[in-house]
Amino acid sequence: PCTKLINAGSSSEGTEDSDFSAEHTDSSESDAHVVRNTRLTRSSLRLSRNSQDIKESADHDESPPRTPTGNAPSSESDIDMSSPNVSHDESLAKELSLKESGLAHRPKRRRFHESYNFNMKCPTPGCNSLGHLTGKHERHFSISGCPLYHNLSADECKVKASSRDKHVEERTLSQRQDENRHSARQQAQTERQLRYKEKVAEMRRKRNSVPLKEQKDKYTEHRQTHGSSREPLLENVTSDYDLELFRKAQARALDDLEKLRLQGQVTEGGNMIKTIVFGRYELDTWYHSPYPEEYARLGRLYMCEFCLKYMKSQTILRRHMAKCVWKHPPGDEIYRKGAISVFEVDGKKNKIYCQNLCLLAKLFLDHKTLYYDVEPFLFYVMTEADNTGCHLVGYFSKEKNSFLNYNVSCILTMPQYMRQGYGKMLIDFSYLLSKVEEKVGSPERPLSDLGLISYRSYWKEVLLRYLHNFQGKEISIKEISQETAVNPVDIVSTLQSLQMLKYWKGKHLILKRQDLIDDWKTKEAKRGSNKTIDSTALKWSPPKGT
Repeated sequence: PCTKLINAGSSSEGTEDSDFSAEHTDSSESDAHVVRNTRLTRSSLRLSRNSQDIKESADHDESPPRTPTGNAPSSESDIDMSSPNVSHDESLAKELSLKESGLAHRPKRRRFHESYNFNMKCPTPGCNSLGHLTGKHERHFSISGCPLYHNLSADECKVKASSRDKHVEERTLSQRQDENRHSARQQAQTERQLRYKEKVAEMRRKRNSVPLKEQKDKYTEHRQTHGSSREPLLENVTSDYDLELFRKAQARALDDLEKLRLQGQVTEGGNMIKTIVFGRYELDTWYHSPYPEEYARLGRLYMCEFCLKYMKSQTILRRHMAKCVWKHPPGDEIYRKGAISVFEVDGKKNKIYCQNLCLLAKLFLDHKTLYYDVEPFLFYVMTEADNTGCHLVGYFSKEKNSFLNYNVSCILTMPQYMRQGYGKMLIDFSYLLSKVEEKVGSPERPLSDLGLISYRSYWKEVLLRYLHNFQGKEISIKEISQETAVNPVDIVSTLQSLQMLKYWKGKHLILKRQDLIDDWKTKEAKRGSNKTIDSTALKWSPPKGT
């Protein structure tokens, strides 16, 4: 059915977004002043009661919490004036001197326990989160640092840590003694080194390579009792010397991991990747993505921007980039205009790349459901080329055979390219493919909030462009759908949101609002033709069977 087209010169009823800013008042100085006056008053009260020994309970304003090690804070500014170890006269004098010198406002030094989240607990069953495998920390919140998981106690870890430190000191001292000797390229082994070599050989010969029946029963019972919640027993698996070397390497790795955690590069318990290094950009992630646990616990991932392989460190990435031969996505290049290219990647032929692309997209999409079965999908990857290669701008995926004629299953623009017109280019490209296929397309439902905003903006531009070029008096929704490849349902919903569809005297009327068309023409002139899809640059035919 045709509807009548009516020109309407009504003013635009759109509303502008307004920014709201909240004013915050900083009351830290006033709070500090109240606390100091309270402490001075209480100290004066204690001075007037010399005959009584009153021990008041400390509140949060008076005494800071003790560290996990049980030691009191070492900073002078953290010392409570009500401490029984400090006399009243000395405490009052120190408080007055701090007030006069202005040191009372000195910020507290960051202590180790301040980086802990005490609401977290070790996931090992029966563990109270006390102790650490390295023997240097009083608490842990991960399986890797749990002494109980490694079949040890907190005291045993401390003893092992002290023995390791002692061994390091002895080794450093012996190396210094060796350096005092005349160095030569073909220097013979020292007497100390020869004795140590014989000692190691003797320790390795003592190992019983065939475990006894009692040991086998012990291993089996341990495995049946604890399962995967505990580390397997390692006694007699190798020599005591080699087992001790493994424990030292394990403790050193955990010590490095703890340093990274304090720097904010490792998150324990949450398995949330905070940032990724992608090409020359460092991107903050928005949502959780199911990367393997050994990668997910790292706060930062390093990715090759061409093959999308993910790595743990900058060194591994640098070595990979020296050997990686990829400079563009796999698959066929079906579109090129200027620096913009689009590659068609088959999920069946390039499964690993498509899975890595889905994992990457999940970091920035909330409503995306990740499927490792990428074979039924085609991925259209948009890139921007320079002298180093084709850099990923965004992509959209679509089913090879969609019964509901969905032309997009998932769509993403990388954060560094957002708000630059690339999102509408991807949407326009998906509808261009639908036109070539002679189908009416629509994105897969339900749409996310951001996806609905992007598509509604695109549909609005398509309809305004069509109405601007239309010269007739009667218009049909079906004709608009056939020429633009937009689903009629999407056309009607967009017209209703623009208040351009009216029902009057039993007929549907489309109001041709000239004010909206003029606004669109102004924006189109400012934007230019740099971020538009040229249908003549497409070199593509629909895959067989679709």
